[in-house]
Amino acid sequence: MEVVLSAPRGFCAGVVRAIEIVDLCLERFGSPIYVRHEIVHNHYVVESLRRKGAVFVEELGEVPDNSTVVFSAHGVPPSVWEEAEARGLHVIDATCPLVTKVHVESIKFSKDGYTIIVVGHEGHPEVMGTMGQSPNVSQLVGTTEEAELVQVPDPDRVVALTQTTLSVEDTQVVMNVLKRRFPNITSRNDICYATTNRQAAAKELAQVVDVVLVIGADNSSNCNRLREVAEAMGVPAYLIDGPDNLDPSWLDGIQRVGITSGASTPETLLEAVIDRLAPDSVTTLEVTRESVVFVLPKELQTQGEKWARTRE
Repeated sequence: MEVVLSAPRGFCAGVVRAIEIVDLCLERFGSPIYVRHEIVHNHYVVESLRRKGAVFVEELGEVPDNSTVVFSAHGVPPSVWEEAEARGLHVIDATCPLVTKVHVESIKFSKDGYTIIVVGHEGHPEVMGTMGQSPNVSQLVGTTEEAELVQVPDPDRVVALTQTTLSVEDTQVVMNVLKRRFPNITSRNDICYATTNRQAAAKELAQVVDVVLVIGADNSSNCNRLREVAEAMGVPAYLIDGPDNLDPSWLDGIQRVGITSGASTPETLLEAVIDRLAPDSVTTLEVTRESVVFVLPKELQTQGEKWARTRE
């Protein structure tokens, strides 16, 4: 059996930064450090940080007054910031800068009198954060059916923003409907570079293997999209947390196994899956290279430690 690895895969710059932020908070402020929502959607990462002293909560009401709290990479609505300030909480913001960019767009277009259509998945924390920036003028659209039905007060002043971790192709289909209905719509494709690159690489991978394994958490949007992208290319594709989720029947008669991982998946898990497979060879199919890095929050910067460190 041959294993073919997709590249790029695994951690993106926003995830590296978010994990680094929690680690640095634990080092400098001591435990417990509270984190609102999972810092990134990966069980292995969350459990690793929990063992170090991070406490994950879903609501700020679970955080004691005057504590340090980290906001997850997915971002939060302004109401959460207001609650934190009222409670005297010390906030360290780990929101991915590319998500923050969408927030800024929402605020700008709202001030300019636009209706904001947010293309994304209902209930996803990133979408909740984006919708919360301009709640009175924002509407959520997740499907082509919803795109056909959405109503706006002024069809000439509409902007479409997107969740950063969507399927590139599925989002384009929704956008096409919106453009047909609102010809003067301003569309901002906010799907991030990491999501786009990993989906493109997964497509290439699916063309040269017999089955694709996507390593990542089942609640990760970008991991689920990778599985869908690979499966749409006509090969079986499975999303697994790690080696314990492997089903031997998936590999019956298989010669080439493709492996990729989502932007919130540590390389450690991928290596564990390869060890379990015990292939005769491992090769890499590189589609593009990434060199994006993000600056740490000012509160955590020291001389020589401005950027988030690359880590597995």
